[in-house]
Amino acid sequence: MRFSPLSCQAGLVALLLPLAAAAQTTPSPSATQPQWHLLDPQQNNGVMGLSAERTYQELLKGRTATPVTVAVIDGGVDTAHVDLRGVMWHNPKEIAGNGKDDDGNGYIDDVYGWNFLGGQDGRNIDVEAYEDTRMLARLEPLYQGKTRNQVPAAKREEFDLYQQVKKSYQIHYKEDNEHYDQVKDAYPQTQAVADQMKQALGVSRLDTATLRNPPTDNADLRRISQLFYQNLKAGGYADMESVLDDMKHAYDQTKNLVEYSLDLKFNPRSIVGDDPDNLKQRFYGNADVTGPDPTHGTHVAGIIAGDRTNNVGIMGVAGLPVRIMAVRAVPNGDERDKDVANAIRYAVDNGAQVINMSFGKYFSPHREAVEEAIRYADSKGVLLVHSAGNESIDIDTKKQYPSPVFLNTKTIPNLITVGASSRTNDQELVADFSNYGKKNVDVFAPGVQINSTLPNNTYGNESGTSMAGPMVAGMAAVLKSYFPKLSPEDLKRIIRESATPLHTKVLKPGGKTTIDFAELSNTGGLVNLYKAVQMAQQVQ
Repeated sequence: MRFSPLSCQAGLVALLLPLAAAAQTTPSPSATQPQWHLLDPQQNNGVMGLSAERTYQELLKGRTATPVTVAVIDGGVDTAHVDLRGVMWHNPKEIAGNGKDDDGNGYIDDVYGWNFLGGQDGRNIDVEAYEDTRMLARLEPLYQGKTRNQVPAAKREEFDLYQQVKKSYQIHYKEDNEHYDQVKDAYPQTQAVADQMKQALGVSRLDTATLRNPPTDNADLRRISQLFYQNLKAGGYADMESVLDDMKHAYDQTKNLVEYSLDLKFNPRSIVGDDPDNLKQRFYGNADVTGPDPTHGTHVAGIIAGDRTNNVGIMGVAGLPVRIMAVRAVPNGDERDKDVANAIRYAVDNGAQVINMSFGKYFSPHREAVEEAIRYADSKGVLLVHSAGNESIDIDTKKQYPSPVFLNTKTIPNLITVGASSRTNDQELVADFSNYGKKNVDVFAPGVQINSTLPNNTYGNESGTSMAGPMVAGMAAVLKSYFPKLSPEDLKRIIRESATPLHTKVLKPGGKTTIDFAELSNTGGLVNLYKAVQMAQQVQ
């Protein structure tokens, strides 16, 4: 269908722009939008930030900070970004590019970290299958067409797992295909509308300045320009080109999920060349920590420790001497337990004191390997921060992995789970997409329209518990940097106990009913760095 700008109605604009926002990124050549998450609720007109700026100005000014390394286990980090290159961890004993394992840690040229999704030939996995896809591919030949009574008693537990996996796969299949149908239609339609608008206005770019005061006397064009302007501002976009970039990214990602992540025959692991079921293998991969799509990990890294001293772009929650170690283990699709376990061990062995894990899934076939790595991290004094997930579900009733409890049901002492909140203390305080749980979510942190670093020296907004997690990882890094004697358990306790308890009536994620904010996590609180530092001062 062709669209003419002169016949474009408000409904079309309202339909198309949110689809772009579903990509949850807004690349921009400069970061001019305020970082609301760094503000203080008391001093900044009730903006529900974590009070980082107030903390630096009132509590930490003049104090000495010690080095802290935060590992970002993710899909890759743009180590050359102007706001990250000065804060990246550098392996002090490794000589870049000489093809040797100079420090003898088993990983060649691991200058900035390591990539467990790469091969020795330099290739990298970008898209992987979902975990339920991988499991269904293994289990379906064994149980397809059978009833539970036809299965031997010793195999019935596995048969029940097959039924769960099959149901999960079917849900994934339906949702991803529906989303793909929306995105693949919306992207070319929006492109056509934008092209015709540019032609009608005689401009090469549809930015907010042009749309606010379009170079035309045509009443229809001015009205439509205003509609575009209002929607761009509401979505935090600088121009229509950024919208189209997001829609293209969403289109590519969703297309890959439909064509590859749901494909029962798809297995890219030959690129790595390991045996993914051999949990004892540790030394595989390559040194390319950027990978083919570092969007997510770059944004996460900026939230934690984007350079606060260079007067460029954004500022992270934590400042120097906090450093970012990049560990690539999360593809587009679902991560493998083996890679997560090895990523944790690599980070611990190479000096990370805090590990951010903005990823998750709902099946974990090698859960025990991940739990052993988490125990190892605890034994070495390392705190792990995990995002709660973005499916608007109660993870007390549906487990998400890595789980906050061990297989033996004991709470993991060095892992903190984080839900996502927004900037206003009203019914929309909790992000609609955020998972929650009175038992399994510890705290909430800012995670809506968060401005941070993106690849190629750009900046933009993303939303997700993936953004809330690094808020807490950044807080933990600040606490550990200024109060180095704090243990992982101390850090977790202080972050939890210093969270501001709120009883705001909020919309329950994924629904239209209201619920007390305090019922969505076990602390009922929103993180606050100012209070956390005050509490740490009393401890040390």
